[in-house]
Amino acid sequence: MTLDSSLQWMPIQPSMDEIRSRQCFHFTDRAPQLRCGKMVRDARLILSPTVEVEINMPPVGPFNPVESPAGGPLTLEGSVVRLEPIRREHAQLFWEAAKDALDDIFRWIPYSMKTPEDFERLIEEAFAEQERGESIVFATIERRSQRVIGSTRFMNIDRANHRVEIGSTWIAPAWQRSAVNTEAKFLMLRHAFEVWHCVRVELKTDALNQKSRNAILRLGAKEEGTLRKHVVTWTGRIRDSAYFSILDTEWPEIKTRLESLTMRRG
Repeated sequence: MTLDSSLQWMPIQPSMDEIRSRQCFHFTDRAPQLRCGKMVRDARLILSPTVEVEINMPPVGPFNPVESPAGGPLTLEGSVVRLEPIRREHAQLFWEAAKDALDDIFRWIPYSMKTPEDFERLIEEAFAEQERGESIVFATIERRSQRVIGSTRFMNIDRANHRVEIGSTWIAPAWQRSAVNTEAKFLMLRHAFEVWHCVRVELKTDALNQKSRNAILRLGAKEEGTLRKHVVTWTGRIRDSAYFSILDTEWPEIKTRLESLTMRRG
């Protein structure tokens, strides 16, 4: 049996331990998007110069995070909160929700949020990001009172790698220890994994923000590490960022736990 002429790299002889641990893969150009150590769809693992093993992984679904499945701006609604598309009039509503606790809410955000003009600038920047296809930004609405109580977004959208980040989240203090954040994250994670078919959702926070780090861990995310000197904040402090992620393979278990938690706290 001769080697397939389509081989991009010559194979080496891996040990069985390497094969079992998935650390020594050699791929053909039939799957040029693959990376060493990753098993994804339609890869061909070369075990020796004369042996080929076909690995058929489930295909990744379409990923087009722009609009709702029915068309139009995306709205996510649960029993406690509604995440609705950002509008310019939200700038004033955000200011009203946050103005009495600006230092508490925005202590760890790297840009300044001190005035109504800062919220207007935030809205304009959000529209610019959405126009570029980088983000989808929401106003967080408490359903019972229909009040605007915060904001969150899908950001750093990476279509090629089926990856998205959930971040830039803030909630007015009166709702910070309620079901609001849990349900909002649940709605976004469910949409990312079950509608967009993401393989990875990222979250990050200032490494000094222990409250946020604990909240992310309670979601079930795995801490991956710290990017040192990652962001220069508006005060001049150079921030380290702690990174977390949830994978598609982890989502079913996390979904069950978040559903239960949301029902208890709702």
